Amino acid sequence: MSKTHGSAVWRGGIKDGIGAISTKSGALNEYPYGFASRFEGKPGTNPEELIGAAHAGCFTMALSLILGEAGLTAEQMNTKAEVTLEKQADGFAITDVHLTLEAKIPGADQAKLEELAGKAKAGCPVSKLLKANITLDAKLLS
Repeated sequence: MSKTHGSAVWRGGIKDGIGAISTKSGALNEYPYGFASRFEGKPGTNPEELIGAAHAGCFTMALSLILGEAGLTAEQMNTKAEVTLEKQADGFAITDVHLTLEAKIPGADQAKLEELAGKAKAGCPVSKLLKANITLDAKLLS
């Protein structure tokens, strides 16, 4: 079992307040976030962006493992996880995550990529955590 942590500090109200997010590793150290960075496109991060980065990283690592089990090694994989936050009657909810993968994998064809990427999407721990609808587009680059 592995445990790690992230943390957040918040000061003020929802619209005028400011927060800071940190990670155990120090990759983020009191990095600013707030209403404006979450809903108005202002500088700073937000939880959805961080979930997207975590999901993209987790999925890509899971795919690397699955490729190895299939006797393949990626030259390069680039994954984007687009996270949708929607207003609902009882507040807000993350409703969708769309993964977009572009990969150079010697010896693979598009059908094999889609098969193995689908396994990675279903099996990565972040995918298992999220209850959102998770979709995937995988593109093999030559």
